[in-house]
Amino acid sequence: MTVPSHLQYTRDHEWIGDLSTVGITRFAADALGDIVYIDLPEPGREVRAGEPCGEVESTKSVSDLLAPADGVVEEVNPAVAADPALINEDPYANWLFRIRVTGGADLLDAEAYAALIGSQR
Repeated sequence: MTVPSHLQYTRDHEWIGDLSTVGITRFAADALGDIVYIDLPEPGREVRAGEPCGEVESTKSVSDLLAPADGVVEEVNPAVAADPALINEDPYANWLFRIRVTGGADLLDAEAYAALIGSQR
């Protein structure tokens, strides 16, 4: 499993990019299984690092979507909202939402995240 080096990661398997683009990792998508529904935060909503801001429902379970940093939601991905299964196809290309980060981020670089998921196998 490749962990893209240009992103940062949370211990809860979300990633955040340079433009404050947020999604879930391949590890999380594989663990969830077939994703059938996603509840994304509304634009303008303030989110706090580590707190639930939505839900991801799969054929296996329902999981909270946790904010990777404090910020304000600027945009959600309409394609993923309409077809959540896109996340299973490529979770790094099919981002969930974008935030303007205001703080509170406890993020891992790619090397630290790879070590984390290696220890969870």
